[in-house]
Amino acid sequence: QVRLEESGGGSVQPGGSLRLTCAGSGFSNLYMDWYRQSPGKEREWVAGISVTGDASEISDSVKGRFTVSRDNYKTTVYLQMNSLKLEDTGVYYCHIGPYWGQGTQVTVAP
Repeated sequence: QVRLEESGGGSVQPGGSLRLTCAGSGFSNLYMDWYRQSPGKEREWVAGISVTGDASEISDSVKGRFTVSRDNYKTTVYLQMNSLKLEDTGVYYCHIGPYWGQGTQVTVAP
């Protein structure tokens, strides 16, 4: 049974940082993604990382501020978010194939 569990969300002021964790189980050797859904907007892709963790992709909207990482062949991925902006507020989801985690809320506010 595939499980994806996000954690690490919270409230932070603009310019602050958060580190999200997605703990996965029940699968192996799959590309993993982060998505987010901001209030009133569609869910958007944020970042993705290869099985080995040596190749990653970052959305232009967060490039230079967010970093995705993963231990080699492991099923836990991280999203380091720095220099957070108001528009980064939303629910952040971990994703593989047809599976989604329950999401973790990130709120950026003064």
